[in-house]
Formats: sequence, C-alpha cells, structure tokens
Amino acid sequence: MSPHLKIAVFDGDGIGPEIMTPTLALLEQVTQGIATLDFTHLPAGAGHYRDHGDALPQSSLDAARASDAILLSAMGLPSVRYEDGTEITPQIDLRIALDLYAGVRPVRIVPGQPSPLKITEPVDFVLIRESTEGLFHTLGKGLVTEDYAEETLRITRATSHKLFAFAFRMAARRKALGKGPGRVTLVDKANVFRAFAYMRRLFDEAALGHPDIATDHAYVDAMALFMVTRPQAWDVMVTENMFGDILSDLGAGIMGGLGLAPSADIGDDNAVFQPCHGSAPDIAGQGIANPLAMILSGAMMLDWLAERHEMPALAAAGARLDAAVWQVVSTGTALTRDIGGTATTQDAANAVKSAL
Repeated sequence: MSPHLKIAVFDGDGIGPEIMTPTLALLEQVTQGIATLDFTHLPAGAGHYRDHGDALPQSSLDAARASDAILLSAMGLPSVRYEDGTEITPQIDLRIALDLYAGVRPVRIVPGQPSPLKITEPVDFVLIRESTEGLFHTLGKGLVTEDYAEETLRITRATSHKLFAFAFRMAARRKALGKGPGRVTLVDKANVFRAFAYMRRLFDEAALGHPDIATDHAYVDAMALFMVTRPQAWDVMVTENMFGDILSDLGAGIMGGLGLAPSADIGDDNAVFQPCHGSAPDIAGQGIANPLAMILSGAMMLDWLAERHEMPALAAAGARLDAAVWQVVSTGTALTRDIGGTATTQDAANAVKSAL
C-alpha cells in the first residue's frame, strides 16, 4: 500500500489556478503506485485579501504547517495592495512564519532551449538565496519620514550556519549525482559592507567542516556579469536575500524567461514549491500561460519529499517529470508564447504527459 503524503495547495491569483491544475494531474500520474498525494486546497492571495480582508488566513497557515509539503502557484495582483502601497505577498509571509531560510533557484539551459545567450555548453547551477532576513529583515516595518526612508539589513550567525550547511549538502549531493564538481560560491559585497564581511567570515568557518567541497567568493556585481558571460562555470552559489532576489531573475532571464524558472523555499520542517513568475493577470483566463515552471516546481517537491521520507522511487518519479519538461523544451515540441512558441497551457502540459 503506497504511503499518503499531505500536500497543501495554494492555487494563487491570476494564472495561478490555470497552471496548478495540469501540474497536479501530472504529479498524480508520475507518482502512481509510489505514493498517494492528498491535495488540500487552501485559501490565500491577493484575491482573497480583496474579498475577505485577509491574505493568509490562520487556518491556511496552520494546515500548511501540518502538511508534508506546500505547493504554491503564482500569487499577487498589481491592483490589490496594502494601504502602504506594497503588494500582497502571502508567499513571503509563509517563508517568515515557517522559517524557510533556503530559497532554491535552479538555473538550467539545455541544447535547443530558446535562451538569449549564444552558448553551446549546457548550463546547470543552483542559486541558494537566504529567504528570511537580509534586506527583507524589516519587511513592512521600515522607517519612512518626509525627509528619508530606511530599511535594515540583518545577517545572523544562526541562520547563516543553517543556510551554509544546506548549500554544502546540496553541492555534495549534486557531486554524487554527477551534476556538478562539488563547489559552493558565496556571493556578497564584502569589500564595502561590514555585514557582508561578517557573512563571508561565517561562510569560511562553515567551509572548514566540508573539506571535500571547493569554495570561493564573488562580489554580487561581478557575479551578475559572470552569469551572463560564463554561466556554465558555476555549481552552487549562496547569497543574501535581496541579492538572491535579483540574481534569480537574472538566472531566469538567461534561461529564456520566468516561465522556465522553478523554485523552492526550504526550512528545517517545511518547504514551499512555486514558480518564480508572477500571476500575469493580463493573460488570465486565456489558456496561454506557461505551466512549465509550475511543473518543474512540482518535480522539485517530489525530490525533496523523497529525501525527507527516504523514498528513492519518489526521487526517480521527480527526475522523470523534470526530464519530461526539459525534453519538451529542448525539442520545441510545445512552447508557449512567452518562450517563442504558440502552444496553449494545455498543449504544453499534454506534451509533458506524452514525454512521460
């Protein structure tokens, strides 16, 4: 009898439900006979705030916390904001509430992929973004006066130690799977800011415990250049929250767009898996949204669940789903409009299903 895994599902705003539906169907297909995924749909998002005055109900947060994993679609609507003008971001609220300190952003380019870069070598690296502090430390609480405004950047030893341990584990796992050489690069601005010099010192301390993993450092402005000029040179990079926020979009850009960019936010007890892109309300309901980043996020969820529950068959299922997506991308079988094709959302999902 296959084990039951509780998956909290946030359908999101805009195109969110349109890309979530085929993803759930593919997840059920690829896990058949391995595990039973019990999906529970939970209310949250900008639309829920607009209609009910609450972006993330406590009952939804409690249910998400109690689940085995959280699958979250695109959230937010530009027209719905808090009174201070900031956007509705329950996904960030989840990160903070559940202490999801490791933001995982894979960057991959395969032969045939519609990348703006003219490269022939494959690209496969992972950006790990600290997701609970850094320049997001005072999110919603920054000081604003008539004459100036300020936010506070915070880097702590406790979170940094967990973050770096996570990065080294990922580099070791990628090395064992033949996906990387076993190297972690810290991206910082230690030449200017004392907080980043402190972060670098913590990183170097952590590296002493992993002599089998190579390490180096890069300033964030230089890394923005390197990601464009030699993206194939990297394995695992780890950085502060805001730097990671910016570099992850650059990573999506060199992949060809946010429609190919999955992500995970992982803590000690919980994890959220979601596409990097927004809710695109301008195309909602037209059936043309790209579901591939959402599907890839679902594959990442299976891989995380497999490691957590020691289920290698589930990891293999996640790998099959991931490979099916990249087969569709590399062959150009059913590309949606955002990445140079004409396929509908369902066309793209059907192509992944066929590849499986």
